[in-house]
Amino acid sequence: MSLLFVSSLLSLSPTGGAAGLPMALAGDFALRAGPGEVEVDGKLVRVPKAAALPVAPPEVVTVTDEAHDRLPFFNDKAAPWTKGAKLRGVTTQETTAADMLVPDSVRVTLAKGDGQALAPDEDYGIDRRWGTFGRLEGGALGEATPVFVDYQYGVCRIDSVVVDAAGKVSLIAGKSHVNVPWPPEVPAGQTRVANVWVPGRLPKLTEANLFPILDDAYPEPPQPQPTPAERFVPKALAKLRSSAKLTILAWGDSVTVGTFVPNWQQNRWQEQFVTRLKERFPQANIELVTVARGGRNIQSFLNEPPGSQYNYKEQVLDRKPDLIVSEFVNDAYLDPAGVERMYGQRLTDFAGIGAEWIIQTPHYVRPDWMGLTSERDCDDDPRPYVKGLREFAAKHKVALADASLRWGHLWRQGIPCTTLLLNAINHPDRRGMKLFADALMALFP
Repeated sequence: MSLLFVSSLLSLSPTGGAAGLPMALAGDFALRAGPGEVEVDGKLVRVPKAAALPVAPPEVVTVTDEAHDRLPFFNDKAAPWTKGAKLRGVTTQETTAADMLVPDSVRVTLAKGDGQALAPDEDYGIDRRWGTFGRLEGGALGEATPVFVDYQYGVCRIDSVVVDAAGKVSLIAGKSHVNVPWPPEVPAGQTRVANVWVPGRLPKLTEANLFPILDDAYPEPPQPQPTPAERFVPKALAKLRSSAKLTILAWGDSVTVGTFVPNWQQNRWQEQFVTRLKERFPQANIELVTVARGGRNIQSFLNEPPGSQYNYKEQVLDRKPDLIVSEFVNDAYLDPAGVERMYGQRLTDFAGIGAEWIIQTPHYVRPDWMGLTSERDCDDDPRPYVKGLREFAAKHKVALADASLRWGHLWRQGIPCTTLLLNAINHPDRRGMKLFADALMALFP
């Protein structure tokens, strides 16, 4: 039996509520927690004996006769979530969730029920990891041929280990979702001591699925004096403190477009940021302008011709904003030297129009895209781009809102970072957008 002693991990952050409660794997889908001591409602509670906690395997959903009026050609060279039609059960906010489809469960027919199954790789092509499929040249399907699909897929879940005031340990099951499950609500009088991450195709629990609650929130460090805003964006701060108009330009990629977030008019990072600025500086007169394009980076804006709605000079520089706040996860291909070149010229451009600048480090995306092997123990962002942004900001005395640090801390709060990604790839939900706003607000007095 493989053991994970939560108490030893919690010594990294002694404020967590689970200090002193050991936890271990006790089977493919079972845990054993206790004995130990836990703080519940401000009181130290003794857990006198170990509790066995069975964990339900991930739910598998069966779909029968899903109708598709027609199929596009299967394009095996496209991005996997765009190779063909999307199986609806694994469809996310705009893509599909990888590794949720049960690969051998797919059956495509021309009629409902027990119709003759079409032949994969002859009549249709399929990406069994990402759940997309389409017709093949020379197969049985024409351009307007309807099909029906049977298949199975798994759904994700976050369960919580809790302790009550009597020292009883129990497990609260979360609600399943294909890619963005939330931890369950914890009743009053109980303390959440760990979360259990149950991905949709999990064969058995491992230590990587156990997320002890080491912190309730990101530990805000003491604010330096003078504050970053006073040092790096003093003109913007002066306008916030008066009734003078402050124009903020939010510049970025799809994360700044942000219209995929429900109630995006309130929940995009830039809207959350401006709302909170107005709360902190009630007299502020702020105009927010967003210039953003999905799937692009800074170089893409530079490449746009005059007259384009994304032309860098016309849409960014010629607006002459007071403060530019940039977000470009799509610049993550840059190494530190590339950051110095690309961002150094932008700094010169912005100085030329009298604009101040706040650079944001990016959020965490799919772990395999970042070179991470786990969603735990991932405090340090491994991307050279992030290292480059930090070095650039320090060297050139530019304000840096380090959102990456907050995403890297999520596992210490019991949250797998991918559960904040609406498209299961790189689009944060409102909680993820809040982390950007949190990092920005930390710069201001």
